[in-house]
Amino acid sequence: MYCLLSIISIFHTNFILVTNSIHLFVMNIQEGLCYKMLWYSPAGWALNESPMGGVQKQCLELNATRPNLAVPRVEVTLYYESLCPGCRAFLPQQLFPTWAMLHDIMDVKLVPYCNAQVGLFSKWRLPSGNSPFTCQHGEPECHGNMIEACFLHSVGRYSAFQVIYCMESAANVLDAAQPVSILHVPSMIWDSVTSCVKGELGFKLMHENALKTNALSPAKTHVPWVTINGEYTDDFQDKAMSSLFNLVCKMYMVSSRGVTRPCLRFNMNYI
Repeated sequence: MYCLLSIISIFHTNFILVTNSIHLFVMNIQEGLCYKMLWYSPAGWALNESPMGGVQKQCLELNATRPNLAVPRVEVTLYYESLCPGCRAFLPQQLFPTWAMLHDIMDVKLVPYCNAQVGLFSKWRLPSGNSPFTCQHGEPECHGNMIEACFLHSVGRYSAFQVIYCMESAANVLDAAQPVSILHVPSMIWDSVTSCVKGELGFKLMHENALKTNALSPAKTHVPWVTINGEYTDDFQDKAMSSLFNLVCKMYMVSSRGVTRPCLRFNMNYI
């Protein structure tokens, strides 16, 4: 059972990111703001009862932030592994809910690879038999990395992020892949993903992610690794781990010399 929206209560208080819960907005048509809070457990959503699909789409499509179009969005890039415990905490608890609220001022890039390596012993090989990959958490992680890379390539970052979010929130990342793809991208044929994973395209995508990861400066020393506008600092990393929402708002405020409405509504520190 994946991604069954379970509404427990609606909050009108300021936004608080809670480590064991995720908050999303429900569209308020009268005020034109997606501001009412939903408290739910992402792993509890079910495939056959998925109002979240429509609610989330309306919420994300609502132009609640009214950004300054002349100001670039804050770019948050996550270098991660599909089975990394820290990544599986950060992505659903910080990255996805922040993006759901601030998508108009924030871009997210996902690079599944991180501590993977090109080694001599792995079943994940190019058809030629060259360039196999090994992963920190074993062959299942290599498989998960490649599935997520294929999603990102096939359906684009917007839809792929929702699929990956549900995968990383589920008890079993790999088992969740096909059901959540049907939920979020019903038009996509699952065979196209398996063809990517088993074929040369999947290995090409992983090779590209390897190059991006190995080109990091400074070089990564841990996972997850987060860059803001292409830059890594220990301060950015610490703030992203504790409250990515606050960090993105502050970065955008510096660039735009202004504040978006969600930042004001849910954190009075931005007044």
